[in-house]
Formats: sequence, structure tokens, C-alpha cells
Amino acid sequence: MTSSLPDTGTSRDSLPSTAASLAHVRWIAGGTGSGKSTLARLLAARHGLPVYDGDLAEHRWLTLCTPEQHPYLSALRDLPPGAMWDGRTADEVLRAMPSMNGEMLGFVVDDLLAMPTDRIVLVDYFGILPADLAPLLSRPGQAVFLLPPAEFRRDVLRARYADPQRARATWGGRDPSAVLAERLARDALWDAEVRAQAVGHRLDVLTVDGATPAADLAERVAARFGLGPGA
Repeated sequence: MTSSLPDTGTSRDSLPSTAASLAHVRWIAGGTGSGKSTLARLLAARHGLPVYDGDLAEHRWLTLCTPEQHPYLSALRDLPPGAMWDGRTADEVLRAMPSMNGEMLGFVVDDLLAMPTDRIVLVDYFGILPADLAPLLSRPGQAVFLLPPAEFRRDVLRARYADPQRARATWGGRDPSAVLAERLARDALWDAEVRAQAVGHRLDVLTVDGATPAADLAERVAARFGLGPGA
């Protein structure tokens, strides 16, 4: 399965110029529970860089999306928590994800183009696929995709949703253990898609399993990103 660039102000004809305009951006993407936000925070603190939080920005995109241009995102707008999982297999949930259908990246690009370009910006966001991102890169070293082993993600998500209030806010009144199993199955499919696309576009994939200290991982990614004094 592949996705396509969303129908926004960023057209395919404008991709080369858009890539040049985003040459200062470094992208941290991949799978859930892989430590993207931790890595972004470490790099930001070490190098004095701003972080663009895609998860936070999603709330605003829900107010901007339209059924014509963003049918999958619009379909989620009025759903109660957890409803996207009702009566669907993990594969069906994956295929209905806005990010699998190229609907999210246009919002990210528009936001980044509106930001100052005089310093490096770190993007911390789950919903970006390699096939969509590759045309927006001036060089492969601008992006890294983090993916966790299944057991590592399971433990991370179990801890994340151990708080009943947080679980209800995300999944409604559904059985948390049942939804978690569906979520893990969906995320495994997403990871497989990310890995396959990253290989095809020669983009970096790092496996994050907790064996490498976060500080060491940050140092490795900083070198990949070309970060240093004055970045």
C-alpha cells in the first residue's frame, strides 16, 4: 500500500521548490511508542532548537479539514473516543487512517512554511509515511524513522494507558485490553509499511528497544541531522 501527497496548496509541480524551502527541517517520524518525543526533546535541549509537535497540531487540523479534501480525517472529527475501532479489523483501521491516505502531510507542510527559516526545526510526528516525505527532502539525512519491537511497544502503551482516565479519554468505554490488542496489531501493520517505504526511498530506520540509552541515540541522530554549534 502507498499513500499520496494530499490535495492542498502543495502541488506535485511545486515539490522541488518546497523541498528547498524545507531544507532547514529535520523529521523524526515512525511508529508509536518508539521514543520520538523523547528524542526530539533531547535534541532540542542540546542544540537549542524549536520542536514542531504534530500530535498537538492535529487538534487544529480537525477544525480545518473538509470532506472534499480530507475525507478520512473529516470522518474522524465527530466520532466518540474509540469508535474508529468498532467493527473493524486492524487492516481496515489502517486503511482508514488519514495519514495512510496522504491527508496529514499537507497540514504539516503549510505550518512549516509559515515558520521562520533561519534555524533548524525538529518535527516530531507519527503520521508521516516515507513515500510522502521523500519528495520534500533535499537530502535523505533530514529524516529518521523510529520503530520499536512489538514487545517494547506493548510495554510502553500498557504504561501509557494504565491511567483509567486517560484510557477512557482515548478509547471511550471499550475494554482497554481489547482495544490495546487491536491498536498493537494496527501499529504492527503501520510499521511494516513504514519500513518497506523507507527502504524503497533510502531513508533511515532505527530500531528502538531500550537497549541504547536515549542520550546515545540522540547523539547518533544529531550526527545524521548535521546538528552542531550554531545549528
